Amino acid sequence: MDIAPLRRLTSFQIIILLFAAVILAGALLLMLPFASQSGRVTPFDETLFTATSAVCVTGLVVQDTATYWSYFGQAVILLLIQIGGLGVVTVASAIALLAGRRISLMQRGTMQEAISAPKVGGIVRLTGFILRAVFLVEGIGAACLAPVFVRDFGLRGVWMAVFHSISAFCNAGFDLMGAPGAEYASLTAYRADPVVNLVIMGLIVVGGIGFLTWDDIRTNGFRLHHYRMQSKVILVTTAVLIVAPAAWFFFDEFSALPLGERVWMSLFQSVTPRTAGFNTADLTSLSGLALAVTIVLMLIGGSPGSTAGGMKTTTVAVLFANAIAVFRRREEGRFFGRRISVKAACDAAAILLLYVTLFFFGGFIISSVEGLPLADCLFETASAVGTVGLSLGLTPSLGLVSRGVLIFLMYMGRVGGLTLIYAALAGAAKTGSKLPQERITIG
Repeated sequence: MDIAPLRRLTSFQIIILLFAAVILAGALLLMLPFASQSGRVTPFDETLFTATSAVCVTGLVVQDTATYWSYFGQAVILLLIQIGGLGVVTVASAIALLAGRRISLMQRGTMQEAISAPKVGGIVRLTGFILRAVFLVEGIGAACLAPVFVRDFGLRGVWMAVFHSISAFCNAGFDLMGAPGAEYASLTAYRADPVVNLVIMGLIVVGGIGFLTWDDIRTNGFRLHHYRMQSKVILVTTAVLIVAPAAWFFFDEFSALPLGERVWMSLFQSVTPRTAGFNTADLTSLSGLALAVTIVLMLIGGSPGSTAGGMKTTTVAVLFANAIAVFRRREEGRFFGRRISVKAACDAAAILLLYVTLFFFGGFIISSVEGLPLADCLFETASAVGTVGLSLGLTPSLGLVSRGVLIFLMYMGRVGGLTLIYAALAGAAKTGSKLPQERITIG
């Protein structure tokens, strides 16, 4: 796709418009009669929800993917997941590169914003590396899943292996495990299967740590002291957010299960909320505390420049470091012998406020409109704004207004709330003058 005609737009505006265009195109394709197994035209509100969920790599659905959509419909959904996971700008740039077109400076700047790269220099090389790595990892994942799925589903298992590998790597959460009378099953049948658990979790984590972290790993190997500070923060925070919740699930929530099943379910339930959307546990049977832990993990999400959504691991890490700095009466937070800029701390606080506001207001609206318990509605809105896809089973039965709320939250969660705000305020007057400062008491 040539984005040169969009030269007058800012990078943020280009990103949100391209996402919207791909969602609309996907919704129209899913309306085609042969996209559904029944051969009927699917209503636009349902295809729009499905396309938004796929492009925003969320996984919330109003129709079971395996039993409702035909192979064509599933292929469209998978293509939308792949585009959404890579980022529409990255895909458009890849097409331009394959066509032998020159990437302009404006396009390089847009690519930089899309993958959260620190600088424009080397962005084309980095994009090429990302594309090669993505298809290699997804291919390995599909090859590892194929023996299990072919054993259980015959030749259809090959398609299922490819679909679930891409869906897991892109942190999308769409699955093909549903059957008539047992829709929305996700991976509950494989709760104790080591191959499926390891491969799916591995793909989720690799997809969620971010492309720049991959570049650090490729360039520096195990020489961690050479990594960017951001990569170190991402890897440490990711490890903590996997190990700590998994330990709690193991010793508390799943303590009554057999040891093997207990280990796999604890790890999976810790990994999948950030932000994959597969589940091996029956979410409706979890305790209130377990659901609260899951909501927190869903809101945190993955890392910047990755296939995952949410507030991002770096946001939480910066807020934590800034809090430590305040406690110790320092002016700035620190990581690995480096200080964090005040702007980073301000951005992190703004993102936290934005996500919490969207999360609560979305839940309040759905609860009010549908007459459902607020706690259940908050779980769905956390899943939507975190682009996770886990559900307590409410989404398929929601009305048009509530689905609209979830569509908005998924879109905000994927393109980024700050991206939309920057796009909306592009061109706002900037002056070098400052207002008089006055002290205000905090806390």
